Amino acid sequence: MAVEEKRAWSMLVVAIGPYAIYLWVVLERPAGVALAHAPYAGALLWAVGLSIVVSIAAHIAIAATSPKDANVKDQRDREIHRFGEYVGQSFVVIGAVTGLLLAMAEAAPFWIANAIYLAFVLSSVVSSMVKLVSYRLGFHPW
Repeated sequence: MAVEEKRAWSMLVVAIGPYAIYLWVVLERPAGVALAHAPYAGALLWAVGLSIVVSIAAHIAIAATSPKDANVKDQRDREIHRFGEYVGQSFVVIGAVTGLLLAMAEAAPFWIANAIYLAFVLSSVVSSMVKLVSYRLGFHPW
């Protein structure tokens, strides 16, 4: 398995894991508290911080297990990475527009923050999935 494919697997896990923990923490709100008024900011910051730390640790571990291949990228790896990032970035744009629309509709900050965070998570998940599918089934630029 190529180092870049390992990194795509790690990013998939890093995107899903902390977000699932975040959802679990936020949805376990105190009884009688509306979801829009649930305390979320601390959990959100912890989830993002955890994602960053685990991502860095995973990239270091992957590089340490394959020191010869850690910085080697061929043309195919670069094209797969670029294509995956392009597809994933569309979700960042969708999240930004959604956040803007929610702000203009004067939605609660909870919904705005969660829409943007979900967009970042979806961006990472979709980007990783595109890369993994490209590695497994072949990449054919058109």
